[in-house]
Amino acid sequence: MATTQDERGILNNFAKEPKVYQATEPTSKQQRFYLISGVLSALLVAGVVAISFVVS
Repeated sequence: MATTQDERGILNNFAKEPKVYQATEPTSKQQRFYLISGVLSALLVAGVVAISFVVS
């Protein structure tokens, strides 16, 4: 952990910085997975909303 000290003797601790990397574009398999996950999530939310309307 990096620590600095100013002229009054006060310590200041800094957290470790994470490594920086460049993002890569998702593969077609990952894109398909994201699409399927999004559709299933939207259906789940729509189902919960529909159930709440029916119950109330």
